[in-house]
Order: sequence, then C-alpha cells, then structure tokens
Amino acid sequence: MELAPRQAGFSPERLERVTAHLERNYIEPGKIAGCQVLVARHGIPAYHRSFGLADRERGKPVQDDTIFRIYSMTKPITSVALMTLYEQGYFHLNDPVSRVIPEWKNHRVYVSGEGEGMETCAPNQPMTFRHVLSHTAGLSYGAGNHPADRAYQQLRIERSEGETLRTFVDKLAQVPLRYHPGERWMYSLATDVCGYLVEAISGKRFDRYLRETIFDPLGMKDTAFGIPPEKVSRFAANYQRRPDKSLGLIDDPERSTFLREPSFFSGGGGLVSTTADYFRFCEMLRRGGELDGNRILGSRTLRLMTQNHLAGGRDLTQMAIGAFSETAYEGVGFGLGFAMTLGEVAAGTVGAGDYYWGGAASTIFWVDPTEDLSVILMTQLMPSATFNFRGQLKSIVYGAIED
Repeated sequence: MELAPRQAGFSPERLERVTAHLERNYIEPGKIAGCQVLVARHGIPAYHRSFGLADRERGKPVQDDTIFRIYSMTKPITSVALMTLYEQGYFHLNDPVSRVIPEWKNHRVYVSGEGEGMETCAPNQPMTFRHVLSHTAGLSYGAGNHPADRAYQQLRIERSEGETLRTFVDKLAQVPLRYHPGERWMYSLATDVCGYLVEAISGKRFDRYLRETIFDPLGMKDTAFGIPPEKVSRFAANYQRRPDKSLGLIDDPERSTFLREPSFFSGGGGLVSTTADYFRFCEMLRRGGELDGNRILGSRTLRLMTQNHLAGGRDLTQMAIGAFSETAYEGVGFGLGFAMTLGEVAAGTVGAGDYYWGGAASTIFWVDPTEDLSVILMTQLMPSATFNFRGQLKSIVYGAIED
C-alpha cells in the first residue's frame, strides 16, 4: 500500500507517534501480541503499520493480509445490509418488527418479580426496525443477573453451534423486554435480529446476502463467517488478559471454531476480516455509500444512519442501561448501527460528527466525514475494555493533521 501522509494533510513525523506509542506501551511490554493500524484521509492512505505477532505460539508476525476476528465490527455491516432492503421499499423505520416476525406481537415488558411470579405489562409502543437498529428495542445480551436475563439463560438463547437465526428469534419471542421500546438504550442481541430480518425479507441466507450485496461489490475477499483451509495460515490467534496482566491464548487459529461453517450466522459478531477489507467498507462509508463505481447505499440513507436516533437527541449517559458496550457514554449518541460523537466538549475528545464501533477483541474503526478521515485498528485481545485504543489513537491522529 503506497503511503502519502503529506498529500493526505498529515505531518509524517507527528503521525509516527502512533508507532512510538504502540511499541512503547503495548508491544514491548507484551500487553498485546500484535496489531495493525491504518490511517487514511481523502481516500489517501497516510499510515499503515503492522506490529508484533499474529500468533505468538508459532512466532508468526502480523502481516498485511492477517485475518482478524472483528466480532462486533460485524454490526455496522449487518446494519448497512438491512438498510439496503429499506432502500428497496421493504420496510419503514417505524414499522413494527412483528410484520416480519409475527410471533413478536405478544412481547411483554418486565415490571417486577422473577420466574413464574414475574409481572409484565404490554409495551407502550411496538418494537420497530428503528429500535433493533439502534439497540433501543428492549432486548439484552441475556448475560446479567436481572430476572429478564435469567429468562434468556433458561431458554438457552445463545449464538452457538446448533442454533439458527430462525430458532434464535423463536426463543426471543418468549423473553420479557427489559424496558419499553425506545425509552432506553442497551447493547444487545438486536443486531443479530437484524441479520434474521435481512434473511427473512430477502429470502436469501444471511451470509449469501452479505456476500452478494456488500463483500463482492466492494472486493472484500477475506471477510466471511469462517476461515477456509487455504487461509488458516493467515488467521491470527486470540488472547485474553489474565488477572496477573499476562496474555493467555483463548483461540488457537489452527483449532478455532471459525474453521467450520457455523449454523448461526451472527450479524452481531460473527465475521472475520482484514484491515484491507474493512478499509474498503470504511471507504464506501466515507464516500457516501459508493466505492469504485459500486453503490451499496444512497448517500441520504447513510446520512440518516449516522445521525443520533436516541429519543430527544439525548446521549448515552441519559439513555443507557448497563455498563457493557463498545463505547464511552459521555457526549456519545447512537444511530442505525453506529455510535457517534455528538460534541467534543462533552465527549472530551476531538472528532465531533465521527461515527464508529469496535469489537470484543479490541478492534476499532471510525469514519469522520468532517475531516474526511478513516482509521482502523486490528488486534486480538479480550476483553475490549482493557485499553482505550480509540481514545489514544484519536489524540495522536488528529494531532498530526496539518492542513
């Protein structure tokens, strides 16, 4: 990849602070095994660097074509896929989801109690497409200690082998909602529901729809729900931070479940990808829905998706339930598949108007329409809340812009 930092409006010397920062604070002390960073502006790559090891146990370095688990960075792709069907007239944002999933007409909202003694009430309004796209549907991840979460656990609502998108939504019809749709925000299984909606509306298996509608037109040749045999040597290992702050291997690339095609195609977290592929996706976003003559979305639709859809224009500090997500809450809104910085002062960071998300293995990306900027970090460290890579990179990257 040819780099032209000055042409992109950066100081090359100041941009090199990314290198010094990552090597000094993460690679040399062994806090992460390796990573890869790409910074581009006006579509011009200004910085692209690989650090450390993709597979520490086998001594394999991170390469340009290393494949990473992107987990929740799948969510923006799924949201774009669903909105391609919106553009074909299949639904409006305020349509109830029960139009496609009739079993969901009888959803109830948790009030009190537990188990058979649980008290519920009818929702104040139906759950809509807007709600599932913006994590305001009343769903959760079902992993907490709330009585509604225990209902998920009793029904074994999991994105695991043997589950399918159809059986998944059938089970979700039986759980109480945590709150009335639209009234709060909670990071949840809602984007996996979006994946089912794509499948049900299009009549195509979800993975096929993504491939035909997004991956093939954008040339994202290494983005998929699994790793074929010929690509295993490029697949990174995944690690977790142990209590003693050392790294522990949690997914060996040569024994990973990603080597098999899943029964459940998770729109909320199932994809693997490369920096080069995800850059193609980000470039399509930056250019208003089109890349190299292939239009994925209309520019007006993308603008709608990247506005704050939280009720009353509030931020996540006012709307969010639960501490788990891939973003800070101060000065941050949420649209249709993306978080966005509402204001620099409230967020304590530059880049107002950017939109972004991250993944469970600490991958991140953001697109800033004002600065015409795209940034991607790929690494494989769980949990994602361990280090504030996005905040640190933002300080360095924006500080290197000179024009």
